[in-house]
Amino acid sequence: MGNFVTILLAMASSLFSCHQNTGYESLNVNEFESLLQKGNIQLIDVRTPSEYAEGHIPQSTNIDVMNENFATNADSSLNKDKPVAVYCRSGQRSKRAASILVKKGFTVYELDKGFISWQQANKKIEK
Repeated sequence: MGNFVTILLAMASSLFSCHQNTGYESLNVNEFESLLQKGNIQLIDVRTPSEYAEGHIPQSTNIDVMNENFATNADSSLNKDKPVAVYCRSGQRSKRAASILVKKGFTVYELDKGFISWQQANKKIEK
């Protein structure tokens, strides 16, 4: 009986750890800003071009995750030897983009609550 319980606990533990292991790190606004200030990071805005034109984090590049060619565009535009920081409006699309990029071999950081949180924290933006 003891062995059975141990096996069940081990299985449950591995299920939960797999579920939370996304392969990328979600950062709050201040952590994300600190990461960007360190340099040597590729900053990607994964919103639509029209959203990007309305305002974005300085020095970001726009690669729309909703475009069916997102993975191909990312492969041709990004360097796998440099980490990638991604963000969207609220954090949903950037999580999707981060998952795709991790599967392609990139080291990825994601702005947890997106551009909205960046603006609410009065961080610098450009148009």
